[in-house]
Amino acid sequence: MEPLGLGIALIALFVGFGTFIGILFGFFGMGGSFLVTPALLVLGYPAPAAVGSGLAFVFGTSVIGALRRRDHGQVSYPLATVMALGTTLGVEVGARVVFLLEDLGSADLVISVVYVGFLGAVGLFVLRDARTGGTDVGTIEVTPRVPAIELPPMLSLPGGGTVSVWVVLVVGSAIGVLSGWLGVGGGFPLLPVMTYGFGVPGAIAAGTSSLQIVASGAFGTFVYAQSNAVDVPVVTALLAGSALGARIGAGATRLVGEGDFTGCFAGMLLAGGVATASKRASVVYGVETLGTTSAVLVSGTAALVGGTIVHASIDALRKNREHGPPLTR
Repeated sequence: MEPLGLGIALIALFVGFGTFIGILFGFFGMGGSFLVTPALLVLGYPAPAAVGSGLAFVFGTSVIGALRRRDHGQVSYPLATVMALGTTLGVEVGARVVFLLEDLGSADLVISVVYVGFLGAVGLFVLRDARTGGTDVGTIEVTPRVPAIELPPMLSLPGGGTVSVWVVLVVGSAIGVLSGWLGVGGGFPLLPVMTYGFGVPGAIAAGTSSLQIVASGAFGTFVYAQSNAVDVPVVTALLAGSALGARIGAGATRLVGEGDFTGCFAGMLLAGGVATASKRASVVYGVETLGTTSAVLVSGTAALVGGTIVHASIDALRKNREHGPPLTR
């Protein structure tokens, strides 16, 4: 049993980390699930506990996002229901893979390697988007590009088109496997599929994604909790911090532009991949310095980007007050 002081310090660390994760989530609309599981892996948590706790965190944050989108009428309940059926099935498969790897003694290695590639790919995608001035997915309307597979039953979509229920189930299952295996929400791959593939308007795609993540996240949390692979105190601390951070991040969007920091966000994701690789190298080769470096990278970059956003927002607020419109009499 760890000393009380150490336990309190660790919880305080997770509250602080959760606050910065919340700032990123509130500002960019993504980022939390990408970093929580790698951070736990870097801190030495077993892969099942890292993935299970990551899913529990995703579930908690997605509830807030789904409620907000619901209030604005940005949820397609039929699409979310069918998608959730597929993702819950996929989560079960992904979780079974994790526990099988754990029994074989290779879960930490395999999941760490996959995360290095995953964070690297997402980071490069975001960096490319930042350099090319990519358009916000929530503001565009597109024509569906999924080949017409008219296999009944068909599901009517908010964009005016239709899609086979079986296509939605297959897509949901694939994303569910990713969620159950890596502890991520799956919103990053799901949003472009619904928007560019099914032709669903961006805002409704985001709301529908949030709602199905609630269902798949809840199921994934239940599956991992049955094997005691969810660290409740850690998840609670992360959620407490992220609840505060999300409000700060959302408020910052009214003061500074997201595009000014997208490159920093991409760099943070790439640093998360490097941190995960460094942790594995420290375990394999017994180099303690690499383990310390990995912890500094994953927490320091999140704090740096989140702190930069807050500093820029405060600076913008101060300038607005100094150079605001004159008072009228």
